[in-house]
Amino acid sequence: MTPLPILYSFRRCPYAMRARMALWISGTTCELREVKLADKPPEMLEASPKGTVPVLVLPDGQVLEESIDIMRWSLGHNDPEGWLAGDHPGLIQLGDGSFKHHLDRYKYPTRYEDEPGNARTDHRGECLAILSDLNFRLAEREQLLGEQRTYADIALFPFIRQFANTDRDWFDAQPIPDLQRWLEGHLESDLFAAVMGKPAPWKAGAETVIFGPAPTR
Repeated sequence: MTPLPILYSFRRCPYAMRARMALWISGTTCELREVKLADKPPEMLEASPKGTVPVLVLPDGQVLEESIDIMRWSLGHNDPEGWLAGDHPGLIQLGDGSFKHHLDRYKYPTRYEDEPGNARTDHRGECLAILSDLNFRLAEREQLLGEQRTYADIALFPFIRQFANTDRDWFDAQPIPDLQRWLEGHLESDLFAAVMGKPAPWKAGAETVIFGPAPTR
């Protein structure tokens, strides 16, 4: 039997979410190893000393340590929905750069003790300004780049989900209806449901958990 890639993941991590979504849509089957962040398995740290998820260890020993690299690798092998046509550098950088910067300081204010007292509200406002621009884009299309979901949608979706869930009542009250509609569509998708199972944290010797869609005949 051909060895499977090994995916070290954490269910709620937005980086791991988008990697799992790309792996799933590409039809890539993996051995899934759910990581408890407070007790990271030594096997993962040996493969990737930086200690963050996701990590994909390929059968030939190559290690992919960044979610973007895992997405591009999996879609490079099989891209049935044409996601790579939406590998939009500007939107990806917006999500991973400015939006993530402000999101972290809004969601985790105690990590940034040098920030002024009103910084959390300011960072929330900066995130909302970015989402307002995306809302304008979505007023004319179903997804960020057209009528079908692509790489850009999946790359940004987990972080926008995280922002919304920080204070859902506040988020739902904001005048960004097209962005809210877009978010709900991804939250309710079969794809998102498929990658959000709840495996137990992995330890050496545990039963193998297989991640990936069932093969079609």
